[in-house]
Amino acid sequence: MIFSKEENQQLLELYKDLRVSDVRDGMDWMMMHHYGSVHHEIRPLFRTRAVGIAKTSRYVPYQQDVPKMSPEEYTKWVQWYYENITWDPGMRSVEPGDFVVVDQSGMDVGVLGSLNTLRYYALGAVGYITNGGVRDTDELILQKVPVWSKYISQKMNQGRIQFDANDVPVNIGGVTVYPGDVIVADGDGVIVVPRKMAVNVAKYALQELEGDKAKRRELYEQVGWELDATV
Repeated sequence: MIFSKEENQQLLELYKDLRVSDVRDGMDWMMMHHYGSVHHEIRPLFRTRAVGIAKTSRYVPYQQDVPKMSPEEYTKWVQWYYENITWDPGMRSVEPGDFVVVDQSGMDVGVLGSLNTLRYYALGAVGYITNGGVRDTDELILQKVPVWSKYISQKMNQGRIQFDANDVPVNIGGVTVYPGDVIVADGDGVIVVPRKMAVNVAKYALQELEGDKAKRRELYEQVGWELDATV
């Protein structure tokens, strides 16, 4: 299903201030107690936050042997591999507000790294999540590109993983993510909100956030703390 940019922006506006914990509460209010929370093994590289619309890709293990070749031949083979085996047309078509979701079949391979994440971040991607690996993490942290992953990986793609499909349902940390779902991620992890209930979830998530802020604001004032954006 194709969603308009206007519809996506309306949802992003509803979720822009919500924390993962608030959205978890909103899901509970919709009787979705056992759905949406991505497994805690998938963690952020650094303390950050992102809210976006799911843009999905799926990869599977490479199913052929790596041929024996010289280093010079290997250089050409690697170029061929990236142009034909791991070429991901969908990730290259990201739009502002997209949250890139990469199902790597749980493989410890750095499909995401400092270059490609920055390239698509510059196009408007708000963050990345993968059930596999991410590499070049020092640069990613320096560049402040939000990434949540299962592994920190050293490995390149070639001979290990191949592109399978774009814009399909994927399994990330025990949660089925459909293209167009709302994703909220912060230091508490990641939560996925099904598109069809996103408006109602946001309503009750905001209810819980506002209640929390009001009570915490009273405590700030009680102990003489300067008010900050969280209250």
